[in-house]
Amino acid sequence: MPFWSSPRWDSLTLWALDLETGGLDPRADAVLSVGMVPVRQARVVVGEAFASLIRPEAGAAIRHESILAHQLVPGEVSGAPAVPEVVEEIDRRLAEGVLLVHFSSVDVPFLKRLYRAAGRRWPRPPVVDTAGLLLKLAARDRLHDPDGTAQPVLRLGEARQRLGLPPYDSHDALSDALATAEMFLVVARKLGARTLRDLR
Repeated sequence: MPFWSSPRWDSLTLWALDLETGGLDPRADAVLSVGMVPVRQARVVVGEAFASLIRPEAGAAIRHESILAHQLVPGEVSGAPAVPEVVEEIDRRLAEGVLLVHFSSVDVPFLKRLYRAAGRRWPRPPVVDTAGLLLKLAARDRLHDPDGTAQPVLRLGEARQRLGLPPYDSHDALSDALATAEMFLVVARKLGARTLRDLR
C-alpha cells in the first residue's frame, strides 16, 4: 500500500467519546464520567454504548463551576469505579479504531492523564475532532461565498442546531458522545470526506 494512501473512514470504527470533568485543567481537575458510542460503517451503534462515573484520584479537584454545569457532586462519584477499571474499558474500545471527540484539545489531555494514573501507556489512536471539521466546513463555505457573514459555531449544541439536528441534554457524557457521533456523520457528508485523511 503506498505511504500516501488512507483507509476509507467508513471502513473503520470511530469511538465517539466525551468526558465530564471537575474543571478545565487536565493537570489538576478530576475526570468524573465518560461516555462512548461507536460509529460503524457510517452508523451510530447506540446498543454498544459505554458510560461510567469515575472515582477521582486523590487530590483531583472538583470545582464549583463544573458542578453547576454537569450536576455531578463529590458524593455521587466517591463510590464509582476507580480510574484503572474505567481506563481498561476505554482502552479496549480505542484499540478497535479511531477516537472521535469534540474539541480534542480538551478531551485528549484529560484522557492521557487518566492513562498515566492507571499506569497505562497512551495508545496514540488516530483522533478526529468534530470542532476541527466544523472549522474546515466553514472555511470551505467562505471559499464558495466570500461575501458570506456567517461565523463558524463550535459549541456542540449550537452547531447541531445550525445543522438541523435535534437537541440533547448537554453536560452528560453519554449524551454528548452521541451528539458528537451524529454531528460527525452530517459534517463528514457535507465535507464529502471519504478517507481518514480527509477528516484530519
